Amino acid sequence: MLQIRCKNNNVTKSFPEGASLLDVYHDFADDINLPYPVISAKVNNVSQGLKFRLFQNRDVEFLDARAGSGHHVYVRSLSFVLYKATQDLFPGSKLFIEHSLCRGYYCNFKPIASTRDGRLLTDEMVERIKTRMQEIIDLDMPFRRTEATNEEAIRVFTDRGFSDKVKLLETSGQIYSDYYTLGDTVDYYYGPLVPSAGYLKVWGLERYEQGLLLRVPDWNDPSRLAEKVAQPKTFEMFAEKTRWDIIMRLSNAGDVNKAIMRGHASELIQVSEALQEKKIVKIAEEIDRRFHNKKSPVRLVLITGPSSSGKSTFCKRLSVQLLACGLRPVSFSTDDYFVNRVDTPKLPNGDYDFDNVEAVDHKLLGDHLARLMKGETVEVPEYNFVTGKREYNGKRLRLSGDTVLIIEGIHALNPLLTKGVDESLKYKVYISALTSISLDDHNWIPTRDNRLLRRIIRDYNKGAFTAQQTISQWKNVCQAEEQWIFPFQETADVMFNSALNIEFAVLRIHAELILSTVPKNCPEYAEAHRLLKFIHFFLPISDKEIPPTSIMREFVGGSSFKYKY
Repeated sequence: MLQIRCKNNNVTKSFPEGASLLDVYHDFADDINLPYPVISAKVNNVSQGLKFRLFQNRDVEFLDARAGSGHHVYVRSLSFVLYKATQDLFPGSKLFIEHSLCRGYYCNFKPIASTRDGRLLTDEMVERIKTRMQEIIDLDMPFRRTEATNEEAIRVFTDRGFSDKVKLLETSGQIYSDYYTLGDTVDYYYGPLVPSAGYLKVWGLERYEQGLLLRVPDWNDPSRLAEKVAQPKTFEMFAEKTRWDIIMRLSNAGDVNKAIMRGHASELIQVSEALQEKKIVKIAEEIDRRFHNKKSPVRLVLITGPSSSGKSTFCKRLSVQLLACGLRPVSFSTDDYFVNRVDTPKLPNGDYDFDNVEAVDHKLLGDHLARLMKGETVEVPEYNFVTGKREYNGKRLRLSGDTVLIIEGIHALNPLLTKGVDESLKYKVYISALTSISLDDHNWIPTRDNRLLRRIIRDYNKGAFTAQQTISQWKNVCQAEEQWIFPFQETADVMFNSALNIEFAVLRIHAELILSTVPKNCPEYAEAHRLLKFIHFFLPISDKEIPPTSIMREFVGGSSFKYKY
C-alpha cells in the first residue's frame, strides 16, 4: 500500500499501487474545500493529469481551473476539442492556435476550399464547429494518452501529415513521447489534459477578424467566461510578427531547430535584430515628423509595458535614433516620484505595493510635466532607495527647442500621470514580448513564459533574487499588470514587439542551470519544471553573436548600455 498525503487538507491515506489520481481524489473529495471542480493535480510539485497512476509514496495537491497549471490543462483540453470538431466537419483543414487575445485565444482556421461567398470562414461554419464541440462534450469523450518511442510517435504524425509535430519531435532529442487521441483524432500536447471532454463546461467560440476566437474561463472565477476585451492594436502587432516569421520562414520550434542545425543561427539573429531596428527607426521618424508639427508638436514620449519587456533597452535605442533625427532626447524617471516609503500602499499581506499607481506622487509629477511643456524650469526630485525618501539635490530640468522628453515606466500610459499635458503633445509606446513562435500548430507559447524566463535570468545574474524567489513573486507581478498596465495598452500610438524568433534557443543555455537550482520540495518547483520541459524543445545556441545593443542583452548580460538597476 502507498502512503499518499493530500496537501489540500494535509491528510495522509493508504492506497493500492497503481491507484489513479481520480481514485485518490474520490477518497479525499469530502475533505477538500475547493469552490470549483477539480481539473488536475500536482504530484510532488509536478503537474499531472487526473488519470496519472501512482506507484510510490507521493504528495498530491488537487487543482481547479483557477490555478496556473489547472487553467493550462483546461485550455489545452478545450483546444483539442476544437481541433477534433474542425477535423470532423472539414477533413484536411488546418487549425493554428496562435496566441492569447481578448482574454481568449486567437485561432487561424484554413478550410480546404473557400466558401461560396469567397470568404474562408463564415458565421455558419463557426456555428457548425460550435455545435460539434458541444456534441463531443455532451458525449463525454475520453482523452486517451499513449506513451510511445519517439520514432513511433514520429511515424504516427508523419502518416497524418503533421509536419510541424514531426519537425518538433525529430529535433527534441527525446527517447519517448506522449500523444493523445480523442475518438479517432490524434494530437500532441506537451502538458496533461482532463480525463474526458465532459469536464469542459465553460467555453465559447466566435469569429474574430479572419479567424476564430476561443473563449475560455476566467482565471479567478472559472464558472464564467473571461470578459472579452477589444484589442485591435494588439492583434495587428501579432499580425506584424507573423509577417516577420514568413520573411524568416519560421513558425514553430521545429523550424527554428532545423535552421540552427543547418548552420543558420547567425543569419536568424542578424535578421531578427534588423527587423527590430527597422521598427525602432520607423517609430523615431514618426516622432520626429510629429515633433515638427507646428500646430501641436510632440514633446513627450511615454513608454510602458509589462515586466521584462525590454523597456529600458528600447528607450535607449529609441534615444539613439532620435539623436540621429536631430532631436535631443532627455529621459525622465517616474521612480524619482515615488512617495516616501511610509506612505506607500500595501498589499493584503502587509508588503509594500510598489506597482500601485498611488506609490507614485502623480499629482506632483503631473504638475512638473505641465510646467515643463510650457518651457518652465523644474527642480526634479531624486528618490533615495536606501532611506525610502524623496530628496531635492538641486537637479533642474528645462526643455530646449530641440528636446523631446521620454518617460519610461509601468504607469507611463496611465492618464493620471499626464492629465495636465495636452494629448496632442504625447506620443505613446507600448512594448511587450509577444512570442509568435509556437512549439507546433496547437501548442502555443504563452507570452508570459517569455517574460518570466527573461526575468528569472536577469534577477539571478544581478544577484537580486533566486529563481525560486522570482517565480514566487510572479503571480503578484501578473496581477499588477492586469490592473495597472493592460487596461491602457490599446491607447498607445504604436506597439513594439521585443520578442526574437531565436530567443528561446539563446535563453536555454542561461535558464537550464538557474532553473535547476529550484528545490523539488518547494511550490515553485512546479513552474521551474514546466519551464525546463518547454525550453528543452529548443536546440541551444550561444549568445556570442547577440549584438551588445540587443534587447536580449538587458537580460543575459553584456549590454553596451548602462542601466540603473
